[in-house]
Amino acid sequence: MHFAQYYLDCLSQASYLIGDKTTGRAVLVDPRRDIDDYLHDAEAAGLRIELVVETHIHADFLSGHLELARATGAAIAFGEAAETGFPVRRLRDGERLSLGPDDGEGVTLTVLATPGHTLESICLVIHEHPDDEVPFGVLTGDTLFVGDVGRPDLLSAAGHSAHDMAARLHRSLHTKLLTLPDATRVFPAHGAGSACGRSLSSETSSTIGDQRRFNYALQPMPEADFVRLVTAGQPTAPGYFAHDAALNRDGHPLLEPGPPTALTLNEALEARDRQGAVLLDCRPLAAYTRAHLAGSLHTSLDTRFAEYAGTVVAPGTPIVLLADPGTEQEARLRLARIGYDHVLGHLPDPSAVLDRTPTLTRSSHRIRHDELDGGPAGAGLTGAGPGGVGGAGADATGAETAGGGPAAPTHRSPIQLIDVRNPAEYEAGALPGARNIPLAGLPHRIDELDPARPVVLYCRSGNRSVIAAALLEARGFEDVCDVVGGYEAAAAGVG
Repeated sequence: MHFAQYYLDCLSQASYLIGDKTTGRAVLVDPRRDIDDYLHDAEAAGLRIELVVETHIHADFLSGHLELARATGAAIAFGEAAETGFPVRRLRDGERLSLGPDDGEGVTLTVLATPGHTLESICLVIHEHPDDEVPFGVLTGDTLFVGDVGRPDLLSAAGHSAHDMAARLHRSLHTKLLTLPDATRVFPAHGAGSACGRSLSSETSSTIGDQRRFNYALQPMPEADFVRLVTAGQPTAPGYFAHDAALNRDGHPLLEPGPPTALTLNEALEARDRQGAVLLDCRPLAAYTRAHLAGSLHTSLDTRFAEYAGTVVAPGTPIVLLADPGTEQEARLRLARIGYDHVLGHLPDPSAVLDRTPTLTRSSHRIRHDELDGGPAGAGLTGAGPGGVGGAGADATGAETAGGGPAAPTHRSPIQLIDVRNPAEYEAGALPGARNIPLAGLPHRIDELDPARPVVLYCRSGNRSVIAAALLEARGFEDVCDVVGGYEAAAAGVG
């Protein structure tokens, strides 16, 4: 058997190539949109990709099933309950996919229908030899993760309540996956950082036995308790999820590789003013906070770039990239992985352009946590986010920006202290008086903030808060700053 896992850190996404070396037949599971690595490895191993299987209709990235079908002639397969806008092979519960010779002695995949995360979710049990007592492993999609289970709430808007989906998920886990031998290896579709679950491990594989013992959601409990547990505290889904789910279900344009077009500053500004393009600054956080084009948005390539871009940029919006030289193609590719293809071009060497145009340049306002409430004594912590007092009704004094920029204005009216972390992070501990508006929900909740009052933002370490500050500034908020180092710095008492 040939087995390979492809793990994409920036999206916490895993895909798999499984083949039988005796026949050269192979299946690719949950592929991303850029497929060259799969094609190269299959050719090197003497494999033919005959089938592309999606464990479900993904929402967090744009799948590569259409690109692979064009490149290889492979059929596309989904679980039997899938409704798609293009021809697919429907895989039935219990169906066996043989990759070996006609005598049935080779690599075999068995389909398990496991609704819960979505209605059409399936898992694939892999046997290297049909008579092996313990399967080689199971591809669990978004049904079972290492340390967590798939969130059941993404379909609630389609007429299925989160509680109904959670009950289905409970049955799928206990009547299908947990009946496998403990030694069966678990290979999920996502890892830590993915918004498809709440507390995924950074490990990219495990075993059924370890998950039975250590996964909080698999501990013995009544179904009703499981439903309450897995429907609480889920992270806010980024805005692009519904867009990607629709493209994965209905079809999408095929990926066309190539570098983005180089634009002059005047062309970039014209694209913004005439076409409504977003100026997306992809440089590292320190470079952005030191100097950026007024009104630009920010998410750095050294973080979860595509996910955050899909959070603050609406699907279909034209984009002009402001990326360090040599990184513009990477930025374009990573946007394409979530279906953001409308990249008009990029501004070559934006840092040099900013140096030449100081009148168009802004610096980010950043403060230390001990400057909230006017000094170190005023920035105490509370173990329960909603119960804190003090911060939001106090004055906050500006500090010099990280990178030597001008000091933030002194706040003379009550600040709005906003925690942009996910609900579970906020509930575990927050700055006193902070209000929780997760970054993923901020674009749709900006009207809840008063642009005439100062806004102070913080997250875990200072990355999401800078992204949020850029969004507010682009929407016309003039007095915005964020807390350097975020909650981690405050909890550790770091000034």
